[in-house]
Amino acid sequence: MPGPLKFDPIAEARRQWEAHWGGDATTSMAAVTSIMRVQQIVLGRLNSLLEPHDLTFPRYEALMILFYSRRGALPLGKLSDRLQVHRASVTNVVDRLVASGYVVRESDARDRRTVLARITEAGRNTARDATEQLNATRFGMDPLDDADCEGVYSLFERMRLEAADFVGSEAPDEARR
Repeated sequence: MPGPLKFDPIAEARRQWEAHWGGDATTSMAAVTSIMRVQQIVLGRLNSLLEPHDLTFPRYEALMILFYSRRGALPLGKLSDRLQVHRASVTNVVDRLVASGYVVRESDARDRRTVLARITEAGRNTARDATEQLNATRFGMDPLDDADCEGVYSLFERMRLEAADFVGSEAPDEARR
């Protein structure tokens, strides 16, 4: 990856946008571009922290959903829903977790057509170790402090709620299954 630029490309994009388009959208364009760049930065940090555990952040998220589930197993479709990704994406994530020994696939005893992803003991241990490391590094959110992070969370919660990403702010009991 190349080193830091000698100028802020988002500020330059904002300047160009203002010069060519003007109007209220300039601030929105700069905000969206900043969000997308910060997402890349944070994801890069998280993936670097998780690499020694043979995880990426999407695999970590899937592992943690299984870790917190009541039975340690979920149907792939339900895992896909919880991760809010396409079912093909969850298949790839689970394939990688299986290859690492963190998850096994098994038939659901109640419905043999359903495939479950079940966390293994190695997966539980890795989930704990990786989480300790992410907690110790504040999930790569430096230089933001807790108040900043709370503000970011609240701000984007409003957008997610308005987009019907979820209903209400309380997790249903079913979320723990």
